[in-house]
Amino acid sequence: MQQPFFELVDHLTGQLTGQEVLLAYYSGEQSDFVRFNKSLIRQAGSVTQHWLSLELIAGQRRMSGSCTLTGDTETDRKRGSELLAELRSALPSVPDDPYLLYSTEPQSTEQVRPNALPDTDEITNAILAAGKGLDLVGILASGGIVAGFANSLGQRNWFATNSFHLDWCLYLDKDKAVKTSLAGFEWNAADFDRKMAGAREQLAILAKPAKTIQPGKYRVYLPPAALKEVTSMLGWGGFSIKAQRTKTTSLLKMVEQGKTLAPSVTLRENTAEGLAPNFLAGGFIKPDSVTMVEGGKLKDALASPRSAKEFGVPVNSNEAPESLDMAAGTLDAEAALKELDTGVYVNQLWYLNYSDRPAARLTGMTRFATFWVEQGQIVAPLNVMRFDETIYNMLGDNLVGLTSQRELMPSASTYRARSTGSARLPGALIKDFAFTL
Repeated sequence: MQQPFFELVDHLTGQLTGQEVLLAYYSGEQSDFVRFNKSLIRQAGSVTQHWLSLELIAGQRRMSGSCTLTGDTETDRKRGSELLAELRSALPSVPDDPYLLYSTEPQSTEQVRPNALPDTDEITNAILAAGKGLDLVGILASGGIVAGFANSLGQRNWFATNSFHLDWCLYLDKDKAVKTSLAGFEWNAADFDRKMAGAREQLAILAKPAKTIQPGKYRVYLPPAALKEVTSMLGWGGFSIKAQRTKTTSLLKMVEQGKTLAPSVTLRENTAEGLAPNFLAGGFIKPDSVTMVEGGKLKDALASPRSAKEFGVPVNSNEAPESLDMAAGTLDAEAALKELDTGVYVNQLWYLNYSDRPAARLTGMTRFATFWVEQGQIVAPLNVMRFDETIYNMLGDNLVGLTSQRELMPSASTYRARSTGSARLPGALIKDFAFTL
């Protein structure tokens, strides 16, 4: 669709009048989806979709809208022309937009990752074989995601990538299950076998009688999947320039009081190594990397075009991380239980929310397989617990260390379309982690 999209924008540009400027954004995917239950295929299908979003600008007025595309030149030209006409008819009715900002200096780019994925059938067969005799429940999403930008000023940008995401549980009984995920640009059978073996081991332990521990502070290990839930909350306004300037950021103490995290904590928006396109809908090109926290200290904020216009700063991203990257530490993930010694191994967290946003205090629940560990050995599964803890404790004063191994975790969201968000994170060993229930 790269050339058809650019040709469609050329066609629509020829219909502009006066000082009109047209911005066009294209998104599409060709994805296979397979749902599993009881280690059997319960649903399988493919989705191919193409979306066109247009923004018509005249002076400081703007109107935007979107439509689906078919891949047929004549049909798509007709749909695009009709959408453009609708925007033009509505444009005189809207007021000037004081924060309108779009790129007026054409910067064309092309970012295409070669497809290294096997056929979906090959991955599916491996999953079915590994789950034989178990109640494996999950979903596989695999295929290509593309995005494009073009405007009437001559700028052309294109992005294409192929990836997969497998999200699955080995279910035991009632609320007892071991949740695991695997994702990437290539299917690695050895990685899948290793994760499956670990899930099987934890499933066997999960069958033991559950232990209940008293509320209090414990030594805790959060693998990358659990840490992702914490960093996702930070992305909810924490790094946004608008949130920081309007004092609604959860990192307000870092902004106003110079509060710091542990020196080992460095957080970046790593567009160059993530799954998301390197351009924005307004035509701005994202830098390869934006460092939000360096050595525990707050550094650069994320600024979208509208916020950049409002606060007089350069555009560098959307307001929330799409390719979050946390620097590795020095702990060996394979020795996580030994380093934990006695405490709690938390596979998953969920239902997270802020209990005190200005203080960066989070509350949430443990989920699925959480274990009590003694002298570096898992001895029993734990019943569900609630935690209430601040970022400044978890990633600051009480952070014992981060693992040297990191995991790339694409977003599993498929609402409307497969997400291009991702996070690359280590595991975290934390002391005095507060469980309240």
